[in-house]
Amino acid sequence: MSSAASNALDTFPKLLIHNAQRFADRPAVREKEFGIWQTWTWSEVKDEVLSFAAGLDVLGYAPGDRIAIIGRNRPRLYWGITAAQCLGGVPVPVYADSVAEEMEYVLDHAEVRFVLAEDQEQVDKVLEVSDRLSRLDQIIYDDTRGLRDYDKTKLHDFTDVQKLGREALAQNSSLLDARIEAGKGSDIGIFLYTSGTTGKPKGVVLTNDNIIVTSRNSVEFDKLTEHEETLSYLPLAWVGDHIFSHGQAYVAGFCINCPESEETVSTDLREIGPTYYFAPPRVFEGLLTQVMIRMEDASAMKQKLFHYFMKVAKEVGISILDGKPVSGMGRLKYWLGNLLIYAPLKNTMGFSRIKLAYTAGEAIGPEIFDFYRSLGINIKQLYGQTEAAVFITLQPDGEVFADTVGVPAPGVEIKITDDGEVIYRGPGVFNSYYKNEQATRETKNEEGWVMTGDAGYFDDHGHLKIIDRAKDVGRLNDGSMFAPKYLENKLKFFPHIKEVVTFGNERDFVTAFINIDLDAVGNWAERNNIPYASYQELASRPEVYKMMEESIQQTNADLATDSAMSGSQIHRFLILHKELDPDDGEMTRTRKVRRSTIFEKYGVLVEALYDGSVSKHIRTEVTFEDGRTGAIEADISIMDVATFPPMSKSA
Repeated sequence: MSSAASNALDTFPKLLIHNAQRFADRPAVREKEFGIWQTWTWSEVKDEVLSFAAGLDVLGYAPGDRIAIIGRNRPRLYWGITAAQCLGGVPVPVYADSVAEEMEYVLDHAEVRFVLAEDQEQVDKVLEVSDRLSRLDQIIYDDTRGLRDYDKTKLHDFTDVQKLGREALAQNSSLLDARIEAGKGSDIGIFLYTSGTTGKPKGVVLTNDNIIVTSRNSVEFDKLTEHEETLSYLPLAWVGDHIFSHGQAYVAGFCINCPESEETVSTDLREIGPTYYFAPPRVFEGLLTQVMIRMEDASAMKQKLFHYFMKVAKEVGISILDGKPVSGMGRLKYWLGNLLIYAPLKNTMGFSRIKLAYTAGEAIGPEIFDFYRSLGINIKQLYGQTEAAVFITLQPDGEVFADTVGVPAPGVEIKITDDGEVIYRGPGVFNSYYKNEQATRETKNEEGWVMTGDAGYFDDHGHLKIIDRAKDVGRLNDGSMFAPKYLENKLKFFPHIKEVVTFGNERDFVTAFINIDLDAVGNWAERNNIPYASYQELASRPEVYKMMEESIQQTNADLATDSAMSGSQIHRFLILHKELDPDDGEMTRTRKVRRSTIFEKYGVLVEALYDGSVSKHIRTEVTFEDGRTGAIEADISIMDVATFPPMSKSA
C-alpha cells in the first residue's frame, strides 16, 4: 500500500469501508453460538456497523460522546467501537468481570453518556450505579435474555437501534458520509484504562494514528495478511485485544473469531486452528500445565516416548525452527518425534496451523518459552504498554531469544537512563491520561519520551532485556540483587505452581508465598489417593509442601549458576490458604499482583517468614462470587528450603 493511501485510511471507519471493497466476500468475524460458527464478511460488517452508527445518531449520540463497551468478545461489541468512531465519538471498553463499584469509577471518570452492554448481567451492574452517573443517558444491550420486563425508557435492544439506523439511512443514504470523511488520524480514537496495580486506573487517551500506524508497522514487520485467523478471547478493555483483534484485523483484513464462552475457549481454539495467536504468559503456562496433567495420566509407554522426544526437541527443535544447522540424525529423530508426539500435541492445544504466536504482558519463564519453540511453534515475545499502543520491541525471525524481548519496533526509539530505566518514544505514544495532567507530565516529557518504570538493558545482540519493574528491583542486606518477578516466573514454570509472590528487599534472605494450581495438584492428589475437600485443605497437606519444597530447591540450584541472582535463592516459603483474587483486590483484572496490597493484607505472614516461626494463624476477608463478603481462617505452615553456594554454569 502506498504511503498516500495509508495516510488516507487514517480512521477505522475509513478502513472498514476500504476493506468492504477489497475484501468484500472474505470473512471478517465469526462467532460461535449454540455450538455453531456464524460468519460475517467485510461487506456485511460494514452494513452492521453503519446501521448501528446511524441508530446511535438517531438516539442523540454526538461527536466527542463516550460510549462504554462492556462484555466478552462479541461481534456487536467490536462493531460498537467502530460505530462510535463513525460519529466522532470515543469508545471506552470496560473489563467485563469488574464489579459494579469498579465499573462506576470508569464510567464516571470517562464521563460516559452511552453504554453498550453484552447482557443482563452487565446491564444490572450499570443500573446498580446509574443514580451516581450524572452523564449516563442511554443503555444498549446485545443479548435480550432476562431483559424483557425492564423499563425500556432508556434501555434499547441492539437490533432495535440498528433498525432505527437503517430507516434513517433509507431516507438519507449519505447520513454518515461527511462525518466519516471528516475523521482524522489525530482524532482521539479510544480510552483504555490501565489495570491499576498501584492505585485507581488511569484513562489512557489514544488517537487513531496511535493504533493504526503501530498496527500497520507490526503487520508489515511480521508479514501478516488477510488470510490470518485469530481467536479473540482476551478482555476488550486490554490494549492487547484492541490491537490484535481490532487494529491489526482492520489493517491487514484478517478474520477474528469470538469463542462461545470462557469455558469453551480451548475447544474453540482447536476448532479454529488460528494461524496468528496472542496470549499472556499465564495462558501458555496454563496450557503447559494441562499437557503435564494429561501425561501423568498416560500409560508408562506413552510417558517414556513423550519424555524421550521432548529431550530431542529440546536439543534440536529451536535450531530447526530458526533455520540453523542440525545433523541428519537430529532431523530424523525430530521428524519421528513430530509424527508421534509434537504434531498430536500441537493439535490438542489448537496450534497445528500457527504461523506466529506472541506473548506479552509480563515476563514468561525461559523454560516455558523454549518448550513451545522446541515443538516448532513460532512463539515470540514483545514488550509493550497501553501507553505505547502495545509495541515497544519485537523479535525478528531468526533472532528470538528466551531472555530478551527483542529490538525496537518500527519507528520506536529506546534509551536506557543513567539509573537503568527503559524509556521510549514512537508512533504509538499516547496522547495523555484523561483528566490527569500531572500523571501525564510524570510519564511523558516534552520531547515525547515515555518513562516505562521498568529496569532493563541492551545485550550484546542489541536486544532489550527487562529485569523487573524498576520500583520492585531491590537489594538484600548483603547487597545481592533482588528482582521478584524474575524469581516468580522461574517458579511458575512448574505446572503445580499457579502464582508466586517473593519478598527480600532490605532483608537478609528471600522468602515466598505460593499459590498451588488446583487442577494440577488436585489431579496429582487423586492419583496418589490423597483426600481433600477444598483448596485450603489441599494447600495445607504435608505432601503438597514437600512437592513445593522440591520445586523451589530445583530453582535455587539453577539460581546458584547465575552470577547476578545467586544471592536471591529462596530460604523459606509458605503456601497461602486461598488463591489470590482480583475480587479481593490482591490482583488486577489482568492478573498482575498488587504487591503493596499483598504486603499490607498478609503482613503477619511476611513477618512470620522472617522471625523463625514454623506456623502462623491468619484470618482473611474474602469476597464470594455472589458479592457477599466473609472471612476464612487457617494455621499456615512455614518451611525452610536448602540453598546452594554460587557456582559457574560450566562447573
